[in-house]
Amino acid sequence: MQPTRPENIVRQEKAQLDFSKAMSYGDYLQLDPLLSAQKPLSPDHNEMLFIIQHQTSELWMKLMLHELAAAIERIANDRLQPAFKMLARVSRIMEQLVHAWDVLATMTPAEYSAIRPYLASSSGFQSWQYRCIEFRLGNKNAAMLKPHDHHADRLAVVQAAYELPSLYDESLRLLARRGLPVPASHLERDWTQPYEGSDAVEQAWLVAYRNPEQHWDLYQLGEELTDLEDAFRLWRFRHVTTVERIIGFKRGTGGTGGVSYLRKMLDVVLFPEIWKLRTSL
Repeated sequence: MQPTRPENIVRQEKAQLDFSKAMSYGDYLQLDPLLSAQKPLSPDHNEMLFIIQHQTSELWMKLMLHELAAAIERIANDRLQPAFKMLARVSRIMEQLVHAWDVLATMTPAEYSAIRPYLASSSGFQSWQYRCIEFRLGNKNAAMLKPHDHHADRLAVVQAAYELPSLYDESLRLLARRGLPVPASHLERDWTQPYEGSDAVEQAWLVAYRNPEQHWDLYQLGEELTDLEDAFRLWRFRHVTTVERIIGFKRGTGGTGGVSYLRKMLDVVLFPEIWKLRTSL
């Protein structure tokens, strides 16, 4: 029996082939502007990897911010089930960002050195979307508004994220609405200030963790937060190791100490009581 020719399969399936008057896949996804946005500045072959790595990361971060904002809004309005789905998606997005470092790690020090002069002072340190993610997760730092001063519209977006209650702030307000003993100091405060851990907040979380049947959704919220920070820590760790693998201990293009700066960021804890309470269980 003769195998069916590929062109006959297409005809048999009645696939649409004429898009002169219909929206195509490329039209819907705006692929022409998307795929023309890679403009290497150096003559080196490997710059395309560097550009696409960072552009795809920014696309994932756009989705992460979309999901984070929606999850925070749901938590603020006591709609936990859709919030859980969104937070789980954020954690999976973070896993994609973690694995993206594996691809960039195929770039050798010599290959990066060939393109580095063309980067000038541009650096992932200046990513306004990443800064919004940090702020929405509670790592507030006024100094990180400064890199966006030159672009008013962008600064307004980052400033808004800086001034809003974080994911953890809204989670603590939810605990208080459910009658758990969250101190007033952590319910109405200056949201632009970095979060400070509290033994009283840990005790409030412990009520849910010691009685999961009674407080199942709060217990699940705590574990969703744990998953998210766990994934975020892995992303930070892979960032450090990839940078060290490629540039060693050279200073970053954005002016930081590079690896030394990134290692300090590994010590930042977003949801401290969620981790600390495990010792008390």
